[in-house]
Amino acid sequence: MSEKRPIRRSTFLKDVLICSLGAYGGPEAHYGVFTDQMVVKKKYLTEEELVELMALTGILPGPSSTQTIVAIGHKTGGPMLALLTMLVWALPVLVAMTLLSFMSQFLADMNLSQDGLRYIGPMAVGFIIVAAYRIGRKVVKDGITLGLLIFAGITTFFIRDPWIFPLALIFGGAVSVLTSKETNIWHRVKLNPPWKYLILFAAFALGSLVLVFISDNQIIRLFESFYRYGYLVIGGGQVVIPMMYSEIVEVLQYMSSQEFLTGFGLVQGLPGPMFSFSAYTGGMAARGGSAATQVLGAAVSGIGIFLPGLFLIYFIYPVWERLKEIRGIKIALRGITAVAGGLITIAAVILMQSSGFVLDNFIVMILTVALLLTKKVPAPLIVLLVLIAGFLL
Repeated sequence: MSEKRPIRRSTFLKDVLICSLGAYGGPEAHYGVFTDQMVVKKKYLTEEELVELMALTGILPGPSSTQTIVAIGHKTGGPMLALLTMLVWALPVLVAMTLLSFMSQFLADMNLSQDGLRYIGPMAVGFIIVAAYRIGRKVVKDGITLGLLIFAGITTFFIRDPWIFPLALIFGGAVSVLTSKETNIWHRVKLNPPWKYLILFAAFALGSLVLVFISDNQIIRLFESFYRYGYLVIGGGQVVIPMMYSEIVEVLQYMSSQEFLTGFGLVQGLPGPMFSFSAYTGGMAARGGSAATQVLGAAVSGIGIFLPGLFLIYFIYPVWERLKEIRGIKIALRGITAVAGGLITIAAVILMQSSGFVLDNFIVMILTVALLLTKKVPAPLIVLLVLIAGFLL
């Protein structure tokens, strides 16, 4: 952004809460909410800066949309605001999923219908379409960036394995540099990495492994498992679910397959990051003791899965800001952001495909796009209207 203006912490955190309450549909739809609230309405950063952050978090382990909004907090007000951003973004749904871990049997007995949530998918498509349009205008600057955007969209439509996303981003950057006719684009900058955060990241990883080896405490075991999920997964909640299912249900047998799937269905109907499913899973795993033990199991699981991503952003973001001063990195970012634009664009097609190409879904999608383009309707209100329509119609 061209000039800094003072931003009240409470105002920024209120906008983070608005993003959290409107964040349905996975990371791509979350980026749509960020574009609407943080870029268009409040101008905390530009479209280019948001896409750069999306690309950065796309190649880091951890919850990508969570790391993106935490990085926005870091950019806006430093490390403390980044921490508060994390809490406001994730805490509401973590608390909700903890409470739901106490109600799992009741919810299973009720056999709640998912029909009321059927328009969440088309609504998320609307958010993605608007974000893709706004981002596309910024990142497509010539034939090469247009080609990279189309290439990324087509490739990730047919190949949906987690490894393809960071690989496509790196490929886009390499193509941009190799096709550039500029010379002398690489020079040194002083980075001064905040090594303490990388040390903390490693200390928690190794320390929790050692504690599990010497202790049979279930709370420690839960923290180690979920911390490990947090640093092994690239691509967000959809990717961590199979890993979590394999260990928690099949190996450790902390809960049944039906209980796991019930919780997964519930988190789909709640706003916020999908990594919050960890609180439900940890709470369910810690059943059998006191209520305090169950709450503690949910808490350490929720903290554990988000903590690695937080440490990595605290370490990487200041380094990233300095690296962008290198001309070669700036050139690479043209291709990287074009690929990121392609990933966002094709996400709308994939999500609409899973929702179903039927008339009422198209109507919900079009209405969502229209409301977003007015720039006046907050995301949580759009979500509320879609939920009401789903349950009434």
